[in-house]
Amino acid sequence: MKTLQDILQKDSLMVIGLMSGTSADGMDAALTEITGRSTAMQVRQIAFVSLPYPEAVRNEILRLASGKQGGSHDLALFHFYLGHQAADACREVCRKAGISLAEVDLVGSHGQTLWHIPVGEDYLGMKLKATLQLGEPSVIAEALGCPVVSDFRVRDMAAGGLGAPLVPYTEYLLYRREDRCVGLQNIGGIGNLTIIPRGADLKDVSAFDTGPGNMVIDQLTEIVTEGKQHYDADGKLALAGQVSSALLSWMMEDPYLSALPPKTTGREAYGDAYISRFLSTARELNVSAPDMITTATAFTVETIRYAMDHFCHPRPEELIVGGGGCRNPALMSMLRKRLDLPVLCNEDLGYDSDAKEAVAFAMLAAECIHGVCNNVPAVTGAAHPVVMGKISI
Repeated sequence: MKTLQDILQKDSLMVIGLMSGTSADGMDAALTEITGRSTAMQVRQIAFVSLPYPEAVRNEILRLASGKQGGSHDLALFHFYLGHQAADACREVCRKAGISLAEVDLVGSHGQTLWHIPVGEDYLGMKLKATLQLGEPSVIAEALGCPVVSDFRVRDMAAGGLGAPLVPYTEYLLYRREDRCVGLQNIGGIGNLTIIPRGADLKDVSAFDTGPGNMVIDQLTEIVTEGKQHYDADGKLALAGQVSSALLSWMMEDPYLSALPPKTTGREAYGDAYISRFLSTARELNVSAPDMITTATAFTVETIRYAMDHFCHPRPEELIVGGGGCRNPALMSMLRKRLDLPVLCNEDLGYDSDAKEAVAFAMLAAECIHGVCNNVPAVTGAAHPVVMGKISI
């Protein structure tokens, strides 16, 4: 078993980053080589894999993440199950890279978010924030024989932050420019936007969740296709319909959109209850099934446009899009039409859109073991910088 002392003596680390996102479609693993710390950090992506969850696993994630079903028995079992899934993803990315597990120095695992409460709720006489990510890190550590850093959000929340978004720290390290203001829009299950002003220090970075990314589109796709599709592949369903201006107007009345940053959202806001309200409104407005998908796609675009118009100071000079949404031609076409600036994908800069978040957690883990503060208080609202992550050895 590698110790922290072993790792801290090395100039270069082999680090796997793991991510299981809001879409609950699979476990992503990115194998990276990391040298240096903070703004001197250099990252090289060696290999990436995404292991799709079997249908039963995805359904279990969605069931537990609904907040309505599942008790401590289910949560305990699923916590360890996801740990084994994460270990399998590590094995697979090493196999793809042609290296042994013994060559891996460190793993950074985000886990699967089941519930996130960024704004305090009254509970047993206290006002509490809370978050829950599953995927037992000790299972991963046992399988790989190296330390695992996990549970990143909680330290930021303990310092008064929202515990999200976490990726802006790594985006600052990788994408900052002296000559232009850069916007980074991730479109996963949830959309999140990061603004890095030209020549910025970390304290100048701003970021927040813009609203649903693919989440509403994916849920409606499953309903419209009667479970045959989990997402709108190549945007074909959206391209077949028309935007309902009345339904889109109703969606844009969502109070989350006008809330001031720092802010974050998730399945708690845009899960089953939201979809039920959406379908009821669509029926009242006589919106067809294809038009519902098109309108939901337009809604994702409009939340991004709204965020840029109201909360981006300064306004970015280019927008770099990552996440599954950048694979949707209908969404990307709408976005380019609605924004008056260049819209690029990560691949245009030599990065891998699919691996971006997994790479981010490799980077956050490397900072954690060196004791480097890796949150962005200006983004999360934390009272001060903290070292996020718990270390399992």
